[in-house]
Amino acid sequence: MNYLPVFLDIENKPCLVVGGGLIALRKISLLVRAQAAVTVIAPEIRPEIDDHIRNGEVTWQQKNFSEDDLDDCQLVLAATDDRELNAEIAAQCRKRNIWVNAADDVHNCSFILPSIIDRSPVQIAVSTGGASPVLARTLRAKLENCTPAAYGQLAKLIEVNRHKVKEKFSSIDQKRKFWEKIIQGPVAELVFSGQLDAAQNLLQETIEHEDHRELSQGEVYLVGAGPGDPDLLTFRALRLMQQADVVVYDRLVTPEIMDLIRKDAELIYAGKERARHTLPQESINQLLVRLAKEGKRVLRLKGGDPFIFGRGGEEISTLIDEGIPFQVVPGIPAAAGCAAYAGIPLTHRHHSQAVIFATGHLSDGSVDLNWEMLAHKNQTLVFYMGLQGLDIICTNLKKHGLEPDTPAALIMQGTTAHQKVIMGNLDNLPALVADHEVEPPTLVIIGDVVQLHNTLRWFNPEEDVTSSAVRFFGARN
Repeated sequence: MNYLPVFLDIENKPCLVVGGGLIALRKISLLVRAQAAVTVIAPEIRPEIDDHIRNGEVTWQQKNFSEDDLDDCQLVLAATDDRELNAEIAAQCRKRNIWVNAADDVHNCSFILPSIIDRSPVQIAVSTGGASPVLARTLRAKLENCTPAAYGQLAKLIEVNRHKVKEKFSSIDQKRKFWEKIIQGPVAELVFSGQLDAAQNLLQETIEHEDHRELSQGEVYLVGAGPGDPDLLTFRALRLMQQADVVVYDRLVTPEIMDLIRKDAELIYAGKERARHTLPQESINQLLVRLAKEGKRVLRLKGGDPFIFGRGGEEISTLIDEGIPFQVVPGIPAAAGCAAYAGIPLTHRHHSQAVIFATGHLSDGSVDLNWEMLAHKNQTLVFYMGLQGLDIICTNLKKHGLEPDTPAALIMQGTTAHQKVIMGNLDNLPALVADHEVEPPTLVIIGDVVQLHNTLRWFNPEEDVTSSAVRFFGARN
């Protein structure tokens, strides 16, 4: 994050705008809306600025800028059509520790004016850090379409009634849950339809009759975070991530996805690595129960899908035994996401008529699988957690009938910016792990569909590593 987003209170604060053209007009209008004490310095001004002067909103000094004009200023906007003058004004402001914005010159700005959606008192600001104002305006337009003007009226209604809710509920969690119920319920709908008096009456009635004991009931959300790319989250997953009080998350959940969680949520790491569990599974199950019984909304966030080698079934069994309400939100499985981003279709009518998901190590730590069932042509094998036992997997598949040159791939950190696809076959795949320093999380895909990667790859092709064994004589037709 290159800039800290802030909202400044500049009501009646002395603010200076240098310039009298179109750019200056836009800045002046913004400051006037924020009720600043605005002074404009320019030899000439546009007629629209003169309107602000006649209305008593702006003071105009008809002259050129001098350093003395910065005395007592708290914020300065250098908005002339002279880039060198703007830079000089910015330099003098920095010497005085005055916040300054130089028009169209991000390097001479101590702050940037964002694109704004004004639903006062609700305000949404969008910025690209000066990289692309056009993109910021485009994003603002999209947000405008899904942010009704009535949100400002809803915010005012909440502000008027906050003290009543504060007297009704003693805990922060109870107050938060109450307001979430209001914001997402019929009170808000009345505001959006323009029935403000009816909304106030219903809100008052709800405050008086709400039972705080009902608000203390906790719930668990078992959510699949997908393979890593935050764009692959479901809408439902994102919504629950924004309302959870506490988040119990696994190692495979990427930092980019964690950034989408509500900022004041409590985070509990329950990372799972082979033979290194921060919390044993039984402890995780009981942790979810305890947190829910405390009245908290608990997000159990897992990489991929919670019901595909994610132990989701074990966790909800405990919740059922304890009578804890829960929801399950599927995620895009790692197999589907990583294969798609690697350009490897899991099924293909000419290469594979079935796909099998298998775990690379069992609960007892072994890799004792049904090799006869797995070692068939015309099907795709996907191994989760397969690095540790990869040599055993490849040896047994060859032993039970698959050819040594059967195409195979390692997909490390699939769907993320760090994705690496390593191509090989059953003979050389274990050696490739050491040669390329492959680490978890890595998915193993075996079958003829793997060779399609060479023509279908589309994501991060520069990260590819194709072994010579496959490139020159291992691929099949």
